[in-house]
Amino acid sequence: MNNSTFALPPGLMYDDASPEWMSKADNAWQLTAATLVGMQSVPGLIILYGGAVKKKWAVNSAFMAFYAFACVLVCWVGWGYHMSFGTPLFTSAPFWGKADVALDQKFLFTQAFLGKFPNATMVYFQFVFAAITLILIAGALLGRMNFYAWMLFVPLWLTFSYTVGAYSIWSPKGWLALKGIIDYSGGYVIHLSSGVAGFTAAFWVGPRSTKDRERFPPNNILLMLTGAGLLWMGWTGFNGGDPYVVSMDASLAVLNTHVCTATSLLTWLALDVIFFRKPSVIGAVQGMITGLVCITPAAGVVQGWAAIIMGLLSGSIPWYTMMVVHKKSMLLQKVDDTMAVLHTHAIAGALGGLLTGLFAHPKLNYLFYSTYGTYVGLFYGIDMRRFKAGARQVGIQLLGVLFVVTLNVVVTSLVCLLVQLIVPLRMSEEDMEIGDEAAHGEEAYAIWGQGEKLDNSRHGAYDIESSAKGRARSAGNIEMA
Repeated sequence: MNNSTFALPPGLMYDDASPEWMSKADNAWQLTAATLVGMQSVPGLIILYGGAVKKKWAVNSAFMAFYAFACVLVCWVGWGYHMSFGTPLFTSAPFWGKADVALDQKFLFTQAFLGKFPNATMVYFQFVFAAITLILIAGALLGRMNFYAWMLFVPLWLTFSYTVGAYSIWSPKGWLALKGIIDYSGGYVIHLSSGVAGFTAAFWVGPRSTKDRERFPPNNILLMLTGAGLLWMGWTGFNGGDPYVVSMDASLAVLNTHVCTATSLLTWLALDVIFFRKPSVIGAVQGMITGLVCITPAAGVVQGWAAIIMGLLSGSIPWYTMMVVHKKSMLLQKVDDTMAVLHTHAIAGALGGLLTGLFAHPKLNYLFYSTYGTYVGLFYGIDMRRFKAGARQVGIQLLGVLFVVTLNVVVTSLVCLLVQLIVPLRMSEEDMEIGDEAAHGEEAYAIWGQGEKLDNSRHGAYDIESSAKGRARSAGNIEMA
């Protein structure tokens, strides 16, 4: 019998640039997924924000997102990545990593803490998640925050809030990760954090001008829809990239993401038609966002039927809090949350996290975590006669919600208080009256008016921040917030 030697195809052979531990397929997908997530921010949310606000705020709103993306990257490679995923700063209390630079070639070319690809890929992948978190916070502050204050807020919040949440929940050494919390792709770290932080920051910054709160029509709904489309499709990388491997679990996460999102959008749209008699484009976008957010902590660990249920709940519960609870609550009315991130991200993110504790499938968790029996949703715990394990999972998910809410209320408040010692958090009344021209010396469009032609609209459900008098006078407004 002749001995034969098996040779890999040239494209799969190992070499200095492709070491034995690296999977070319996994590395290629991870870079692609990261870029899809990056495009959710640049240009996705830049376009969405720029189109969803009053014309005089289009440049400022888009620029807040553009600046945050660049600033976060420099901070991320400078110290943020290691503070989020590196060596624990306190061994006895693993909630924060030691600050260090993530630019050394020796470090970047070694295998990442998870996955079969280099640290360079992981640093890039985790950066785009950190960046979009800050950009989501900006949504609550559009139309009045001093841009210089925003320039200080971004690096401070990233350093003292995001890194703590990311380390605690996503780092394999983090205290909540060790307890067994399930946050597949950022329902807690990104969405609950940004929703709570955005609402808290909006409290400290203060409201838009009275005129803008009463009348804030989108300057370009079609442009807003374009940004929303990029956000939706980009979520393929957002949730599909988190198994860190090209696998069936990644495929399931992508499918569940889109199923839940479509269900949520249709649910929100149906409620708009039932109660307001008109199908609202802005309402559809809100339903899309809540569906994307809700499925994020569960994407690859729940079955398709659970994704449908999560879509029904994410299209109805945040709708109710936004359209009913918000308008009846004096506290919620007091805080001017421009893009309603409290409802679309904080409430939807917390809802998704808690539903994950109910629907998480043991086998799917095994595919994701490589541990069987540790992560058990309550419903499966009851079916397997492991009620305690299922109840424990729900308890850990609830603990995660309480931790993230507390962290972001406290740290965001401290950051705002520190920033206002240096520069005002809010623009002057005179500058708010002018908008982009006062803040940047630039205007988005060389046309007249602030969207007055929208006065003929009959659907006013999304003017959630207006006073009762303003709502009565402007019942025909189509507005994001």
